[in-house]
Amino acid sequence: MSLPANSSAGAAAGSSRSTGPKVIIGVSLKMYFGYERTLDWCRDVAQIASAHPAVRSGDIELFALPAHPVLPECARILSAAGATAGAQDIFWEDEGAFTGEVSGKMVAETGGRYAEVGHAERRRIFGEDDDVIGLKTAAAYRNGLTPVLCVGEPERGTAADAIKHCIREIDGVLNRAGSLGSTGRTIVAYEPQWAIGAAEPASPAFISEVITGLDAHLRGRPGQEESRVIYGGSAGPGLISQLGPAVTGLFLGRFAHNPAAVKDILDEAAHRLVAEEVAA
Repeated sequence: MSLPANSSAGAAAGSSRSTGPKVIIGVSLKMYFGYERTLDWCRDVAQIASAHPAVRSGDIELFALPAHPVLPECARILSAAGATAGAQDIFWEDEGAFTGEVSGKMVAETGGRYAEVGHAERRRIFGEDDDVIGLKTAAAYRNGLTPVLCVGEPERGTAADAIKHCIREIDGVLNRAGSLGSTGRTIVAYEPQWAIGAAEPASPAFISEVITGLDAHLRGRPGQEESRVIYGGSAGPGLISQLGPAVTGLFLGRFAHNPAAVKDILDEAAHRLVAEEVAA
């Protein structure tokens, strides 16, 4: 199932994607699992990843975001299988008197490679705005972490409305990070808030249209040429094969609690890469 590094599948998915992974699959475990169950999940996913040709070859970038206390051990387990781990949140300073917070510096020191920022729950429950999210994004960049920036409109509307809303969020966050001299590769997770936790995701045509617009805008920004937009919001097995080539991957939640579902999604992503290569 592995594709060569210079496969034309990358060109089929976008002219700027000549190097690096062709599909990105991320999983946030939120606060659903305890310590031991998280480790069991990571071991199961690591076994799947280590046996999967597209993960081993680097065609698929696979990462998971567990709760902070489990991150070091999860990072060790997943990295041995060609996958990676990161944090569900970070603070915007690297050290100091900030009781209860976890810095990007510590996440990196404990094996994390990603930092989720801007999730709708953080915005709604903790009142985080684009300024705060921009500060956290800058902290991710300067500590060598890839920010997973979540954006999404609160209510269902047209694709054009969604694109406009999310571009405003992307620019607000990245402009704030840029004002601190920070930039780098970014994974933007498009998660329409009205679809999070829903029984069905947004329609494949809607998702593809929105992400096509967001991806072009994101990668047109200075320093963001290697950045990509993936889809979250009730994403699960069977979806990625229905999406257009601009949709590089998925950001998964509860549908990935069963490791078998992760394997199914990896297989679907690899099959799509083969189909794109044949069609190119």
